[in-house]
Amino acid sequence: MNESTVQRDLQQEAYTVSELAGALKRTLEGAYGRVRVRGELSRVSIAASGHMYSSLKDAGSVLDAVCWRATLAKLHIKPEEGLEVICTGKITTYPARSNYQLIIDQMELAGQGALLKMLEERRKKLAAEGLFDAARKRRLPFLPQRIGVVTSPTGAVIRDILHRIADRFPRPVMLWPVMVQGEQAAQQIVTAIEGFNRLEESLRPDVLIVARGGGSLEDLMPFNEEVVVRAAAASSIPLISSVGHETDTTLIDHAADVRAPTPTAAAEMAVPVRADLIYTVQTQDKRMHSAVMRSLSELRQCLRVDGRVLDDPMRFLALKIQALDHLATRLKRPDQMLQQAQERLSRWVEMLQAQPEKILQQKHQLLQHSTQLLQAFSFEKTLQRGFAIVRDAQGHVINDPDTVQDGQGLDISFAAGKRIAVVVRKEHPT
Repeated sequence: MNESTVQRDLQQEAYTVSELAGALKRTLEGAYGRVRVRGELSRVSIAASGHMYSSLKDAGSVLDAVCWRATLAKLHIKPEEGLEVICTGKITTYPARSNYQLIIDQMELAGQGALLKMLEERRKKLAAEGLFDAARKRRLPFLPQRIGVVTSPTGAVIRDILHRIADRFPRPVMLWPVMVQGEQAAQQIVTAIEGFNRLEESLRPDVLIVARGGGSLEDLMPFNEEVVVRAAAASSIPLISSVGHETDTTLIDHAADVRAPTPTAAAEMAVPVRADLIYTVQTQDKRMHSAVMRSLSELRQCLRVDGRVLDDPMRFLALKIQALDHLATRLKRPDQMLQQAQERLSRWVEMLQAQPEKILQQKHQLLQHSTQLLQAFSFEKTLQRGFAIVRDAQGHVINDPDTVQDGQGLDISFAAGKRIAVVVRKEHPT
């Protein structure tokens, strides 16, 4: 739309606001289309809808910018206040406010300095969470049964790893192919690490190698992504990181259990040298054999020395044989002793069988004799000889007649029976 056209339209009829806004929108989009704009992010805000609204500014101007939610989720960097970036997108207008704005499709850091600043801030954040602590790092297995490798299926990296492992100590290698740069690389690396950890124990590798060759800082960015670093730190399988050249450092190196300077070095860390192990075992075997032979030689020498001090073994053995013969002779006597003992036992049995009857007879005679003695000395016999027993009313025997009082009742026992009497004492004339 040129000036003459505008003048002609103005002379013929008036535009509505919407018509003019639409014409301006079509003119602006047609003139610029997609553009790349460099500037500093400001007024960054994420709406409830998930869309990002911000501005790009430099020393003299400000450009409104919008990044829709789906695009924002795919960005390699996290938009932050003050970050210098290069945004690629489409210039359009927002008629409701008479603004023009940039609809962002892609965003990248403007310059290596800004990128390094962002990485340092991310490193500090993850370190503060303890993801890089030395205490949580695990030792690598001495001889893994299986090795898992996360890298590109093409290129020199996987060939170097396989070749080095085959040379040192052949082990089964499980490759999880991923992209190692580009927009999809980070998520593929996360999927590979988590996938290896989810395998059944019988299939799970004992150590993981995450590797790629050298490249620019931008090329290595997938290994600096927060999701990749967290996946490496959460891996239950010991993890070796080998990203870039020896001088390159990525955030996954801090989270890994071990960092290798090169993919070849990672393979060397994963397995020992089989030839060295064989040599070590053989050397130890020879040393042990020499030690055993030396000990046996020393024992033989000690035996020879002790043999000179001891008596002739044959003489010692002859004495023991003689003592054995003597014992064998003495062992023949028990038969005789047993026979004699049986004879004595028979005699004792005969004596014991006869003894009870004899003892019973003797006891019966003793009982009769005792009975006769008791009868002879009983008080009844005394009474039969004309004596009597005098007792008071309480049954006490009276031995002294002077103790009897007049009128006292007495109990007198005769041989024929008992009598009761009362004492009547007459006074004698003086």
